[in-house]
Amino acid sequence: MKGMTHKAASKAMEMEGLTDRQAKALKDHSEHHGDKHMKMMIREMKAGSTFGEAHKKAMAEVGE
Repeated sequence: MKGMTHKAASKAMEMEGLTDRQAKALKDHSEHHGDKHMKMMIREMKAGSTFGEAHKKAMAEVGE
């Protein structure tokens, strides 16, 4: 993470443990949703939920 800003390094660390496809889907999805929604989705997907399951749960609990 050398040469990255703190925010960029933090985002990269959040995505660790996800596949490239999941990371790209979340990046594209983040244009439409807030930080709380996205952080919850990342947490859920790392725990084994699919994208759809994580999104549905984040919408129910956080909205945005």
